Amino acid sequence: CVMLKGVDDAMRERLSGLWDEHRSAPFPPSDRGRDLGGVDLVLLDANVAGCASSALAGPLDARRRKILEFSIGQLDVVLPLLTEENSMLYFRRLQRLAELACT
Repeated sequence: CVMLKGVDDAMRERLSGLWDEHRSAPFPPSDRGRDLGGVDLVLLDANVAGCASSALAGPLDARRRKILEFSIGQLDVVLPLLTEENSMLYFRRLQRLAELACT
């Protein structure tokens, strides 16, 4: 994560749009309760979602930045292991969301 005093308006707008898109997308049913590469996919989604929501409200604290950094690492493990297109799209968007929230 890059430590910034605040997210500028353009970045906040991009984050907000991606957050809205992600919230309206259903979690892939085949990934519910699934552990992939040692990563609980539901927990990964919840961690990024909570931090992204917080990032829209204001600058993230150190704990949330660490959660996002850890989650980005988990996404690096998970993404190459996904085989279903719906899952790949969902978790790639989650990765972009985590990266944007972390800037």
